[in-house]
Amino acid sequence: MSLAVVHSRALSGANAPPVAVEVHIGNGLPAVNLVGLPDTEVRESRERVRAALKISGFDFPARKVTVNLAPADLPKESGRFDLPIALGVLAASGQLPAAALERHEFAGELALTGELRPIRGALAMVLAARGDGRAFVLPAESALEAALVRGAVVHPARALLEVCAHLSGAAALPRAESSAAQAQGAQLDLADVRGQAQAKRALTIAAAGGHSLLLIGPPGTGKSMLAQRLPGLLPPLTEDEALEVAALASLAGRFEPRRFFERPFRAPHHTASAVAVVGGGSSPRPGEISLAHHGVLFLDELPEWDRRVLEVLREPLEAGVVNIARAARQATFPAAFQLVAAMNPCPCGYLGHPGSRCRCTPDRVLRYRGRISGPLLDRIDLSIEVPAPDAGALAFAAAASAPPESERVREVVAAARERQRSRQGMPNARLPPAGVARHCAPRADAERLLAQAVARHTLSARACHRIAKVARTIADLAGSTHVAREHVAEAIGCRRFDRT
Repeated sequence: MSLAVVHSRALSGANAPPVAVEVHIGNGLPAVNLVGLPDTEVRESRERVRAALKISGFDFPARKVTVNLAPADLPKESGRFDLPIALGVLAASGQLPAAALERHEFAGELALTGELRPIRGALAMVLAARGDGRAFVLPAESALEAALVRGAVVHPARALLEVCAHLSGAAALPRAESSAAQAQGAQLDLADVRGQAQAKRALTIAAAGGHSLLLIGPPGTGKSMLAQRLPGLLPPLTEDEALEVAALASLAGRFEPRRFFERPFRAPHHTASAVAVVGGGSSPRPGEISLAHHGVLFLDELPEWDRRVLEVLREPLEAGVVNIARAARQATFPAAFQLVAAMNPCPCGYLGHPGSRCRCTPDRVLRYRGRISGPLLDRIDLSIEVPAPDAGALAFAAAASAPPESERVREVVAAARERQRSRQGMPNARLPPAGVARHCAPRADAERLLAQAVARHTLSARACHRIAKVARTIADLAGSTHVAREHVAEAIGCRRFDRT
């Protein structure tokens, strides 16, 4: 047989479209031609495949070999096509029976010795291929993460010879088994943060409704500690959510099976670029906001971030996805993250501190706060002051005897989330405008209070909707079926920047 077709997968954003690796061996001078929009890594596979076949004991045809990666208009990158190309050459040259190729999909990078090296995005490929009815053959290390996809048949292989033995019927490859377990309880407890009752209340509201949160206070008051404990207050990921999170981590090459059911927590440094935060590159990869999908993105020292980086967060905060467009590539990644940010009240950090240590002028304070645009602040649901705690709250004896707090808050949050799930099928923070009008409409006296706040503080329509969503979450925490005046009053009080 001079023609063989091997099934594989490419990566395009968060998707893994199918690729047919067509290998034809014909008459002509010995050469290997790769067509189908391959990049440099794919073109270099010619030498890797040639060496791997010879060292594994196979013959490389001394004829004209044409490899077509179809569809031709889909860019192909990385060494994942080494294994399909090698199998196609063997099948087209008659050294391997081609009958079994139709029942499998393949991906893997070949070493010159014929061993298989792990690849990026294995879980995303198997997730896209699970409905095709084919088994997927992957390098052993990549197969462990891919086996997490329920119902998928994944075979781990360590070398090209093992794959050939499997296809020829000499020695079948085993089926990879999932090793992920349900995440255990959070290790970081809310009781570690001493005092800060108002900030803890805001953290509970944020966890219950999926709201974004801005913490404002002097250095050392517990802002970072509060943010780090938010994932432990959130409900566990469902299996479908965990697969989405794992697929994105796999695309970035950062997936850890032991954290399969854990909510992601990303805390990039304030020097990160816009591409690092939202994703991109010549071959688009997920950024920090996508790696925080269904989890928490923590931005510390918010005014120190580059203004352009902060502005690119505005659309993903609203839409829950990020669309990346380049000259020749377009990609869409999910980015339904929960934003938690922290900042100091002034450049020196001690404005309003009981010790009166601040020497910043009003102009310096305004310039410092002006680094954060109004449109971005408008999209943050909660902004809370985190003042310096008193000496009594910091007593070591009191800290040693503090009972666990996160477990109790987790139960309250889970009950509120269940009310939202049964009522509207999503957290309050993700409600569209029609859903806000239907599920978050306050009572008459509460609506008058909200109207007064809008008029007094000249709030935007978006801010009004976000206050209504937060009030609905507060009502859910209280077990109330309606949004009352006290719920709206607390929601208004949780937007400090609207009053400055």
